[in-house]
Parts: sequence; C-alpha cells; structure tokens
Amino acid sequence: MATSAAEYLERSVPGRHPDLPETTSGTLRLDIHEDGHTEHWYLTIDRQNVEVTRSAEDADLVIRANRDVFDRLAAGHRHIASALLTNELTAQGNLRLLMSLRRIFPGPPEARHPREFARTRGGRP
Repeated sequence: MATSAAEYLERSVPGRHPDLPETTSGTLRLDIHEDGHTEHWYLTIDRQNVEVTRSAEDADLVIRANRDVFDRLAAGHRHIASALLTNELTAQGNLRLLMSLRRIFPGPPEARHPREFARTRGGRP
C-alpha cells in the first residue's frame, strides 16, 4: 500500500478539513493494534480544524482495529462504516464523531465528487 495509517495521520490529517461540518467538535482516539502492541493516535476536532497527537488519553470516541484495517482506511480501500459493520473495528463513545472520521480518511482512489463527474460528462447520461 502506498500510505500507512501512521503516515496519513502525520501528513494529511492535521489542519483544516472543509468537508467537516463547522459545528463539529470532539476528540477521537485511534487504537492501532499490531503484534501485541498498541499505538494511540489522538485527534482533536474543533470546527473544521484537526489536531493530531500521540496520546492514550480518554476521548469522546475510541476506535480500535488492527494496523491492516487502519492502513486500508488511510489508502481509501476500506470504508469506515463497512469495517464497523463487519467487526473489523470497534467504536465506543460518541458515534456521531465516527462520521467525521469518515470525512477525514480518503475515499476510494477511483472515486470522484458527483459535481466533477457531471462536469466531465457534460451532464449527459
């Protein structure tokens, strides 16, 4: 895979995310498991700004999964809701923040915004 979850969290997540609703605020902790070890990533969302640190502090939402699951999320090869529904990850706390995380992680590499698709096809079927 091109991007690991750690690389994505360090490089792409911190900063402003205009896709997030302006009213979104809260904290998320991502617990990434691998070989009996857990990495903790702490995301603070304040309106459309996201800060990323390494911390095991309590958070409004805690998401746990294996490294492979988080790597696939970071690469856009797995959707967070489908990973939750298939028990590849667990979430505990404010589940509304889960949808915010969905907007922070990328979509599939071949996906395009509907408006972009309509422009390139000229709005024709």
